[in-house]
Amino acid sequence: MANQILLLTTFLAMTCALVIAFEPSPLQDFCVADTTSSVTRVNGLPCLDSKLAQADHFFFSGLHIPGNTSNPVGGVVTPVNVVQIPGLNTLGISLARIDYAQWGVIPPHTHPRATEILTVLEGSLYVGFVTSNPDNKLISKVLYTGDVFVFPVGLVHFQQNVGKGNAVSLSSLSSQNPGVNTIANVVFGANPSISDDILAKSFQVDKTVISSLQAKF
Repeated sequence: MANQILLLTTFLAMTCALVIAFEPSPLQDFCVADTTSSVTRVNGLPCLDSKLAQADHFFFSGLHIPGNTSNPVGGVVTPVNVVQIPGLNTLGISLARIDYAQWGVIPPHTHPRATEILTVLEGSLYVGFVTSNPDNKLISKVLYTGDVFVFPVGLVHFQQNVGKGNAVSLSSLSSQNPGVNTIANVVFGANPSISDDILAKSFQVDKTVISSLQAKF
């Protein structure tokens, strides 16, 4: 009986240790990213000496400025992550302003490291995400000014302006570096290219269709 209790206690201790190791609590007030450091192979960016921290390390200006939507999809993202604000390093949060021309879209994409919560600031958006295989259920809704919608981490999602004028939204993401994989760019714009034979069989279309799509990306 004593051995069983010891075994259980050891197992629980190891489990707790693994949980803490996977998502540790901060060990300091902040970790301003030191982009000049030669340290590599860390999950995030090395910390600047905290004595050198300044207000500008935690500051970004310009989110009120509309992005240029003169592009093929009619949508543009202005990110505010650890690249723009070094003080976000290790804090697990970031922002993005998104501007949409009339009928502009943010094409289907994923954030491999973050859940996104989107708020419509101006206009009307049709938004949605698709659940994982095998269901692949589309969950979508038309949003209006002041509405909020959540895109779960890692799932393919999209936005489209369905209003009569331009639209603006603001997104919060649960990572200082959420990453983005735009599906069309990843599949048809890979470098080097994914074999047209693989893509033709995967999408069940002729290779000429694949070649045409790859030429666009």
